[in-house]
Amino acid sequence: MTQASSTAARPGVLRRLSLAFAAAAALLIGAPMAMAQSAPAPTLTYAFSARVEVAAPVEQGEIDGGRKRFIPITGGKVTGPRLTGEVMAGGGDWQTIFPGGVTRLEARYFLKAADGTVIGVQNVGVRVASSDVTERLARGEKVDPAAYYFRATPVFDPPPGAHAWLRTKTFVGRGIRMPDHVVIDFYVVE
Repeated sequence: MTQASSTAARPGVLRRLSLAFAAAAALLIGAPMAMAQSAPAPTLTYAFSARVEVAAPVEQGEIDGGRKRFIPITGGKVTGPRLTGEVMAGGGDWQTIFPGGVTRLEARYFLKAADGTVIGVQNVGVRVASSDVTERLARGEKVDPAAYYFRATPVFDPPPGAHAWLRTKTFVGRGIRMPDHVVIDFYVVE
């Protein structure tokens, strides 16, 4: 009996060899393999909230398949256990509302901490809702926050000092859109 015929004669040997070869090839070329969770899931710790006052949107029109608009930020207040202060006037939120209820958001603005420190914020996020709810939000109507998904991943740019911790953490935000303001709760990802 030749080696080839003896290998084929043993049930499952060829299958196991094929699986071992495939696994080794996947490792060599970097293909993803099923893995178990390697670390505990991160937790969220509430840090602060921002009530961001907004003016009427500036409608730019339909561009690249989405309705583009700019919402000026006129001020606001920051409260919470890790940061208090104000939202400074002068920033804005650039939005693209796509058909089907997905809105892409990118806000840039400044916070001024109670100690006078100015902190830059770039807050990129998404709001998802039914087409009807999306249109109601775009018209500035009050909508139950349970009717839409509004999350963001802010990045803070503080100067060195007491608020430098904002630069060393990852954050997620949950937003609630009201007719004349947005409330964003910021959480530290631990």
